[in-house]
This record gives sequence, structure tokens and C-alpha cells, in this order.
Amino acid sequence: MLRGRWLLPAASLALGAGLGAALTARRRGGGGRAAEGLLGRLPVVPALAAAGPPALPGSGRAELTKYGLPGLAQLRSRESYVLCYDPRNRSALWVIEQLNRETLSGASDRAGCDFQEDDSVHEYHRATNADYRGSGFDRGHLAAAANHKWSQKAMRDTFYLSNIAPQDPHLNQNAWNNLEKYSRSLARNNKNVYVCTGPLFLPRMEADGKMYVKYQVIGKNNVAVPTHFFKVLILEKESGEIELRSYVMPNSPVDEKIPLERFLVPIESIERASGLLFVPNILKRTSNLKAITAGSKR
Repeated sequence: MLRGRWLLPAASLALGAGLGAALTARRRGGGGRAAEGLLGRLPVVPALAAAGPPALPGSGRAELTKYGLPGLAQLRSRESYVLCYDPRNRSALWVIEQLNRETLSGASDRAGCDFQEDDSVHEYHRATNADYRGSGFDRGHLAAAANHKWSQKAMRDTFYLSNIAPQDPHLNQNAWNNLEKYSRSLARNNKNVYVCTGPLFLPRMEADGKMYVKYQVIGKNNVAVPTHFFKVLILEKESGEIELRSYVMPNSPVDEKIPLERFLVPIESIERASGLLFVPNILKRTSNLKAITAGSKR
């Protein structure tokens, strides 16, 4: 799986357990209020406000932003998820969603949804359906459509191409699909499950003994094809305990018979590889945290 020449930074994750308050549940209600509540609880640190340029310290700094800043973190808050968009790679850096018994129930129909460009993304940095046509890759959901049967609009929002990444068809339809199903099964048996999903571009040792980050791009907009995908599950248990499970799969055919446990990795390895941070923000809300890794007793 992750052995061989692909290098995922690995380190053991040791987290102390103690008494702590569990995460408070997101208020359900209107789409806007729900999204704002989720946005306020993101377990990902690099989330600069996208509304305007940050205040810069020191006299005369305002002059530097006279003509604006060329880029800031691009957050999108939708009915079913929040994402941080990566304009260079034409996909999301990460997408986070909240799953529970309510979000998984409903009459929403995938047949009523179509993949569509995200008009909120500048046309220079936007993926199109034409980019995927004939590429050999599936339009792989980061926030899965089946996670949001509670609302037809919520399900339709998952079909924006900003929530999509080029994914190996065999992976998308088998092992990755199994991981999505497993995430939903956990949501049925826990208070809440927060799911953060995103692409990885991992270095690989070539024949000359040097490390390179190489990946394919597709379409006229050069949509980046990830080498791997991660999925981090933050489980809120009825007891108040928070459980963390983190997975990485290569963007290539994976035997669906391989147990999902084989793809568990220490959360620190994902943090190092992605440039994101999960644990510090979780620990701001609770110290009652348990990390599940391969071989852990459930």
C-alpha cells in the first residue's frame, strides 16, 4: 500500500487521555447557519479568512495592500460541506463534512444531480467537465454524494467540480467506495462523525536515487491528478470520547479485499505530508482523545 518508493512521513502519535468536554454538536437549521457552525469548528488550522486581506503589523503596511493581495485561502461554505480550494491544482486542498443519522436519511436522488463547474472559482483556476472527458479518470467526490441524503440541494452541492478530483476508476468504485461506506456506518453508530478528505502529492524516489514529486495533469486546464488521497475521521461518541481514524490510499487500483485497517496511518504522517494540522485544534476542545492506528484494539 504505502510501502515501496512512495514516502509518507511516518511517526508514532502518542496522545494523552484525560477528562475533557466533547465537541458540541452543530446546530441543524437553515443551510447558511449550519454551514457557518461547521466552518467555526474546522479541525484544520490553515484557514485564513477569505473575506479580505489580513491586518499587517507595522506602520505603512496598509500601503502594501493598496492594490490588493494576489491570493488568500479560498474557503467555500456549502450546505453539505466546507472546502478550501487550491487554484493551482484545480481542486480542493481539503473538504470537511459532518455525518450523523440525520444527514444519512432522506429521499435525495443522485439521478437529479449533474457535475458542474464552480462559478465561484475564477475561470483561470477552474476545472471543467471537458478536462475529465477521455482522461481515463473518474470525477471522484471528496465529500461523497451518498453522505447527504437529507437534502437534495446538499447532495447537488457535492457535484461542484471544486469538490472533485481525478481518481483512478478502480479505486473510486471499489476500495475508496468501501471507505466511504465505512464512514457512513460509523456515523450511524456514533453521535457525529466529522470527515475531512483531500488529495496528497507525495515524493517518490526515482532511478537516480533522488526524490521527486511527479503527477499527471489532465485537460486544457491542467487539473492535477493526486498521487494519493487521505480521509480523516473524527468520531464523537455518545460517551463524550473523541476517536480519530486517519487513512491514506494510493490513487491507483487497490484490491477491495484488503482490509481498510491496512490503510490506517498515524495522523502526524498526514499532517506532515499535507501541510495541514488536525490534532492541535481537536485538543483545544477536548483532551478525551483516542487515536486508532493499524493493530489498535477497538
